[in-house]
Amino acid sequence: MIRREGAAARRWIEALPALAERFLTGWRLEPDGEPMHGFVGLVLPVTRADGAPAVLKLTWLDTETRDEPTALSTWDGAGAVLLLESDPSQGALLLERLDAGRTLNDRPIVEATEIAGELLRRLSVPAPAPIRRLCDEAARLTETLPATWARLGEPVPRRLVDTAVALCCELGPESGTMLVNEDLHYENVLAGTREPWLVIDPKPVAGDPEFAVIPLLWNRIDESTLEEKFAVVVGSAGLDRARAHAWTFVRAVQNWLWALESAEAMAPGLATITHWAARKVG
Repeated sequence: MIRREGAAARRWIEALPALAERFLTGWRLEPDGEPMHGFVGLVLPVTRADGAPAVLKLTWLDTETRDEPTALSTWDGAGAVLLLESDPSQGALLLERLDAGRTLNDRPIVEATEIAGELLRRLSVPAPAPIRRLCDEAARLTETLPATWARLGEPVPRRLVDTAVALCCELGPESGTMLVNEDLHYENVLAGTREPWLVIDPKPVAGDPEFAVIPLLWNRIDESTLEEKFAVVVGSAGLDRARAHAWTFVRAVQNWLWALESAEAMAPGLATITHWAARKVG
């Protein structure tokens, strides 16, 4: 985070102990286990005043994370982790405790993809306002994709970038207004007690559910064919196949460029998805 965000991230990380203490005290919580973390958040297992287990999540706030409490409160535990308390201005969330040791990564790939697709379908409800909109994201990509491609020295064929921009211009203005988690993947689905599987850590956007497909393709990419995983998620989520191909292609190009810039190991997989999706969109 410090490499990516600079001094602001360093200050946030240095302030985390005091921030944690503030919410442990204010929400009457007792630490109850080893801390956990992802890329942009710290998660502390806690016990509430009534003895109920929970987790305190402290999240770095940016355009992708700031709407998490809005999404969770909208879903109200139906297919997603239950939000118990929140302070959106501080990125603090108190959540029901799930089984962090059991994720959809533990299930066979076809079964895991089918479960994730069903959750995608259930979580596709009308998006509340205000929330980040896919139409705005698509408009931004029409500018940033060519600029990033040029800045990186034109590392991928120009036709791929041009096609992605054209699809953003076509699909963006008419994109839907459903609540979509653009970061739905196997490790972000944990075992629960209220329901067998519940989604955590959403990155919400108001738009087309088809925008959410690609993380289920690039994760566990070698465990099945792209065709099989795509067919399973589209079928179980009830998605429009052509629109899912189109948004998958756009996001593949976007993330391929990001992976090349960041020297991420997932770049070859994203290249494979890009060329596969390119054949579907013409």
